[in-house]
Amino acid sequence: MTADDGPPADTYFTERPRSRSSRRELRFLYRGELLSFVVDRGVFASHGLDPGTAHLIECLEVKPRDLVLDLGTGWGALGVAAAKSAHAGRVVLTEVNRRAARLAEENLLRNGVSNAEVRVGRLFEPVGTETFDVIATNPPYRAGRELILELLAGAPGHLKPGGRLVLVGKGSQGIRFYQEWLEEHWAGPVRVLGRGSGYRVLEATLAPARAAPAPAIRRRLRRG
Repeated sequence: MTADDGPPADTYFTERPRSRSSRRELRFLYRGELLSFVVDRGVFASHGLDPGTAHLIECLEVKPRDLVLDLGTGWGALGVAAAKSAHAGRVVLTEVNRRAARLAEENLLRNGVSNAEVRVGRLFEPVGTETFDVIATNPPYRAGRELILELLAGAPGHLKPGGRLVLVGKGSQGIRFYQEWLEEHWAGPVRVLGRGSGYRVLEATLAPARAAPAPAIRRRLRRG
């Protein structure tokens, strides 16, 4: 997707967008709490909450102590919502677009979120070898299929056993192709969490590690 009012090559997956800044405020209700955000040109969904992200937020279930990775957070809508649910856990928001990352940091503060942090970088680079209970993402589909497959293939290495990858997409973005890819390559069940307005929210659960079989115990028979 091309960033609003920016040069042709200035996409939301650009590290340093060249679009002229034009900040605005928006709000949305999340589980009874009114959340407040600042958005700007040169970032994804600069005019308001993207419908795909809205579906993802609605479908995403996060436990209070979960460790959550919001991969490609944009201005932080999903990360803020996840941090509200994982109030005794921790959320890491990653973003390659530095303008978006600054907005996400500001939006954490605006909403009183103290159990989350923003890191700048491409895909999983900002988290090193860390693992999470949940990875949630609205992937940058316009960046190309190769990058999306890199994301899907890299996710298991950053999930705890039994952890979940939750992503959203629509038919024109190839979500059915990615669902089939996950069903073929993922080590665990893949299911559709929700549908609406052409979008699908997929959940791929990493199979728990199998416990090693207990060693056989040889008993000596006593001779009577």
